[in-house]
Amino acid sequence: MLFAGSVLAILSFFYWTSVGYLTTQTDETINAEIKGLAERYSSDGFTGLRVQIAERLSRQQPGENTLYLLTDERFRPMLGNINQWPEAQQDPEGWLDFEFTTPLRGTDGSAGERTRTYMARGRNFLIGNRYHLLVGHGMRELQEVRQQILRSMIFGVIGTVILALIGGAVLRRTLTRRLEAIIRTSRQVIRGDLSERVPTRHSGDEFDELSENLNQMLSQLEQGMDGVRRVSDNIAHDLKTPLARLRNRLEELRMTGSDAEQREQMIDQVVAEADGLLATFNALLRIARIESTGKREAFTEIELSSILRDLQELYEALAEEKQQEFVFEVTHVKVLEGDRDMFFQALANLLDNAIKYTPEGGVVGLRMLEQNGETLIQVTDSGPGIPESEHDNVLQRFYRVDESRTTPGSGLGLALADAVFRLHGMELRFSNNHPGLCVTVVV
Repeated sequence: MLFAGSVLAILSFFYWTSVGYLTTQTDETINAEIKGLAERYSSDGFTGLRVQIAERLSRQQPGENTLYLLTDERFRPMLGNINQWPEAQQDPEGWLDFEFTTPLRGTDGSAGERTRTYMARGRNFLIGNRYHLLVGHGMRELQEVRQQILRSMIFGVIGTVILALIGGAVLRRTLTRRLEAIIRTSRQVIRGDLSERVPTRHSGDEFDELSENLNQMLSQLEQGMDGVRRVSDNIAHDLKTPLARLRNRLEELRMTGSDAEQREQMIDQVVAEADGLLATFNALLRIARIESTGKREAFTEIELSSILRDLQELYEALAEEKQQEFVFEVTHVKVLEGDRDMFFQALANLLDNAIKYTPEGGVVGLRMLEQNGETLIQVTDSGPGIPESEHDNVLQRFYRVDESRTTPGSGLGLALADAVFRLHGMELRFSNNHPGLCVTVVV
């Protein structure tokens, strides 16, 4: 309907402009004829006017459409090629549209018995307040043009509707075929298969863009679901032992005699176990809040070198207790928008790990430097490091490298740090420090 309406509007405009142009040409021709006859009347009088009209009638070729009619004051014909004055009503300027009948001519140019009626347009010119002169033109050509344009409009609209229906069917079939792949994939996902992906044609069109966005969304959903499963498994494994110890402590406490000192020690152990469990769940909740909300309302301007110096004061003494060398380097000042407490806690987690896994006599480093136009914060140690194959895994909640499972901890420190850095638009990278580990925060 939209295509048909558009074509109809265009053809209507063409119709009115064409017909209007031809009508204007006809009016100008009639005015020129009247002007010439008026000049002849002014110079030679009524007799000269009749001679001029007769000459023009005699010079007319078959098929010409110029019409003349000279009448008296009662509109009785005196001279012309029209039998009687038209009955049409004229406008204030003397223009009138009327019908006239002309004989159909044969192939030899002779007039036959059959006639044909055409529309004509003419103008009444009053001569000497006694005579009426009608000069007009047959509108046969204009009628033919009108009919041709009307036929074109009808066939154009019909053809447009047919082409629109064909194009709509082809477009619908194409869209349906492209959408079927998305619908099929969504059904597989609804059934629980998050590994299914929407196929792409690599054409770069909107459907490929939609498919790529859906695939990225499915990848994130799959990673999220895998993360939930891993967290559930890790909670079951990593919290099973402290909960069992807590239960055993309570059992022992119930069965213990009246030794107050022993009961107090066991209560302290139970409280310590409970505090460890609470700390673990608080860390989980904090990671969840950071990842789910990503609120930035509390962000203010923070100065990184100031935070690093506070961390130096806090952890340099801890490193000295373990007879470790603490290297601190800050080459420039960097100010950005962020949450100071969260950022401090994330870097503290990295330093805590570095000191924990670096043996006595080792080296722990905290640096901020510029490299290739990027600001980098590096925490280094000379401990056992992390195998390259484990670099992505250690950011998962509760994940701990096998060698570190004998040390205290819940495996949430790096996951919390990664969540904080991603909230600040930063990236966490791991590399080999030869020996040890280098953790780099790309600001």
